[in-house]
Amino acid sequence: MLNPQTRYRRKSGSEKGTLMYLVGGSMIAAIFIVPLLWEVLRSLQPPGAVISPPSMKSFSQLGFSNFNKLLYGDHILRNVLNSLIVAVATAVVTAVVATFAGYGFGHFRFRGSGTLFGLVLLGFMVPFQAVVVPLFLELKFFHLLNSLPGLVFFYTAFNLPFGTYLMRNTFRQLPSEITDSAKVDGASVITTLTRVLRPLVVPGVATTVLYAFLFSWTEFLGALTFITNDSIYTLPVALVNVEASDTYGQIDYGVLVAGAVIAMVPCVIIYVALQRYYVRGLVSGAVKG
Repeated sequence: MLNPQTRYRRKSGSEKGTLMYLVGGSMIAAIFIVPLLWEVLRSLQPPGAVISPPSMKSFSQLGFSNFNKLLYGDHILRNVLNSLIVAVATAVVTAVVATFAGYGFGHFRFRGSGTLFGLVLLGFMVPFQAVVVPLFLELKFFHLLNSLPGLVFFYTAFNLPFGTYLMRNTFRQLPSEITDSAKVDGASVITTLTRVLRPLVVPGVATTVLYAFLFSWTEFLGALTFITNDSIYTLPVALVNVEASDTYGQIDYGVLVAGAVIAMVPCVIIYVALQRYYVRGLVSGAVKG
């Protein structure tokens, strides 16, 4: 048995380790949380105070005037709805297609599979800004310009390479005995994927959904290029057009900050909701390639 002095040393060392963990974790959390809280506080200040150096007096005049002006004067809720439709649709389509593609690349071996997977990964190397003109002509040919479905297809195409890569690695990490047992029991390929493997790949799917949602929610250039009707503008494009009504050409920074706060709310919610799956999904996607 351990003597009291040894037990005290171990207990003291454990308490010091816990304290260091809490202090370090709090400092790291503050790095991310403080800027968000600062943004929220600035959005509650009067427009003139937003562009002025911060002072205690300016923080005593907090209110919702910027949000009222944005929500009731610029039809921003319509743009928020457009962004939600595009982001949710992109996340769902990307997750479904990437899951099937990852299942195929991860569990089946066929001639040219490595070459085909390499072609999929080329999407990592080509930024869409470099091919925006061909994309514009392609969407015009299919009559998808100036429409939310066209934007969904565009975002899905550029999220699929990462989603396919992640889901392939996720499926390859699963033991082959699981699919072999499903085959012995007479399960088809679709049944094996949807009923047997689906609970095991939820972290990878959640990570794919998170990346696709955040990309399409915050993307600006594609929405600005392919959408010309202000009634279907997404939120990032709509915020660019926010200007003060009293002075020509002057930007109302108070309203813009309020819009930025509205834009970050869904991102924070979906990240917090999927955070545990996101971490597990990144780890599973990095173990085996």
